[in-house]
Amino acid sequence: LPGAKAWIEKNILPYHPKTIIRYIAVGNEILATSDKTLIAHLLPAMKALRSALDSANATSVKVSTPHSLGILSTSEPPSAGKFRKGYDKLIFAPIFEFHKQTKSPFMVNPYPYFGFKPQTLDYALFKPNGGVFDAGTGINYTNMFDAQLDAVYTAMKRVGYEDVDLVVAETGWPSVGDPGQPGVSLENALSYNGNLIKHVDSGKGTPLMPNRTFETYIFALFNENLKESVPERNFGLFKPDLNPVYDVGILRSEQ
Repeated sequence: LPGAKAWIEKNILPYHPKTIIRYIAVGNEILATSDKTLIAHLLPAMKALRSALDSANATSVKVSTPHSLGILSTSEPPSAGKFRKGYDKLIFAPIFEFHKQTKSPFMVNPYPYFGFKPQTLDYALFKPNGGVFDAGTGINYTNMFDAQLDAVYTAMKRVGYEDVDLVVAETGWPSVGDPGQPGVSLENALSYNGNLIKHVDSGKGTPLMPNRTFETYIFALFNENLKESVPERNFGLFKPDLNPVYDVGILRSEQ
């Protein structure tokens, strides 16, 4: 707790509440590291930061940790979604209980980009397509984003925490890929992120979570030239010099 208090005093209190800080994300995709020490310390770190925030009267700042969809052992069809064996009760039930008690969201990073095949590109980009049928629910999914979120929801329901809120901590599509890489182009990046914004803003939610607007963060604001692969360097909406790579409808004209 002393370490958490010191961190809050240095990194949050000088800026809050003048700067709106909604969340502290404790690590990123920690379970994907398979590092037992990191995983064991994840929830205690979240609890320590929560206590430190409460002590500092910064109660509006929520604490969470983003997860990749690798936390699921099964994600297709969505009605079969379940957490990895051994993680459901030992890891996730206590994390969900923390979220429930602190009214903080469970954060996930769904990426249709990593799940599409050439024949499902339109399905991944929210474009018109025949859909993918889930025989377990009788639902025909028309986009992969909804299917991925509903798989997470189904897994949450299996452990009894479907009432915990969901936040999309990151999702996106690269605008440049390796030579000949299918599905990667500026046009497709614009399609995915542009259609994502429209879909989320519509308030339709997903088939299993209707009439919900999911707080969603696009990855990423800037291209990152130190990443290893060409696609990883080109997820940004802006170049490092602040010039836009493309406009998904968020740019304002100069007054």
